[in-house]
Amino acid sequence: MPDRFAPAQILDRITADTLALHRALRTVAPDHAAALAARITDAQELAGTSLRLFLGLAEHTPHPSSADLLRLERIAQIAKAAQDAGAELTAALARSVENRRRRAEAASGRVVLIGPSPQQFIESATDLLDRIPALYRAIHRDRLLPPSPLTDQPR
Repeated sequence: MPDRFAPAQILDRITADTLALHRALRTVAPDHAAALAARITDAQELAGTSLRLFLGLAEHTPHPSSADLLRLERIAQIAKAAQDAGAELTAALARSVENRRRRAEAASGRVVLIGPSPQQFIESATDLLDRIPALYRAIHRDRLLPPSPLTDQPR
């Protein structure tokens, strides 16, 4: 994180990195283990950056208002989406390697594969990543329409 805590810039970077990861997942072959491992690392970095942003905001707002808590909740949801996407990609990697092993060990040319395919795990990860830009927009929308201190309702 930079010396000066700049939550908006960090959130912008998280969203840009999410969109780049999303694009990369559209082109990665489910049986290319090294590419999947790199995308898992990308998702984990997104989650880590999101959690550091959460910690920074929590430290800068010792007595959070309702709006602050909503923003923290949404950033926690961003971290969860990134972590869950990483978990789905890890499942895709494990399933891909398992499928390759089964094919290599098969005495006959026929292999029965059970459970979701690596591609299904990758698609689940992209669905989870789709939440992050939506949460980003919600955070920015909340900043534009802060709650009124008197009614706790948008102005």
